[in-house]
Amino acid sequence: MIALGLIETVGYTTAVSAADAAVKAANVEIIGLEKVIGVNGYVGVTIQLTGDVAAVTSAVEAGKEQAEKIGEIISTEVIARAHSDVNEKLLSKFTLKNDSEPEKTKPKKRGKKAENENQEESGETVNAAKTTSSPKKQNKKNNDEKKA
Repeated sequence: MIALGLIETVGYTTAVSAADAAVKAANVEIIGLEKVIGVNGYVGVTIQLTGDVAAVTSAVEAGKEQAEKIGEIISTEVIARAHSDVNEKLLSKFTLKNDSEPEKTKPKKRGKKAENENQEESGETVNAAKTTSSPKKQNKKNNDEKKA
């Protein structure tokens, strides 16, 4: 049976701490996040979790305990089998979207030769033969020539 767990906190840091403890405590998934301004003059954040009833119950309890160490808990709730209207009409407005996985990038190589290789791989123009000195040395050289 799928359950819905809610942990409502005051403040984002408290919510993140609660969510971290919850997902570490049991096999649950964070499905949503809701931020509301105005709870006691602060930001109220509700974390939504899902999983089987026992896991969600355990996760909500662990999240609540951790959040109380950091900040303030407004409320917690475990709904054993949320009605489809709750999922479709309420929770869908706050569900986290997983657009796509981040693109994997190759680690950059170090050193002058590697710098040129990294630029070539990224499509940047590479100046293979450097004929002038650094800008600081060039400016000093120009100033010395003007003085002479």
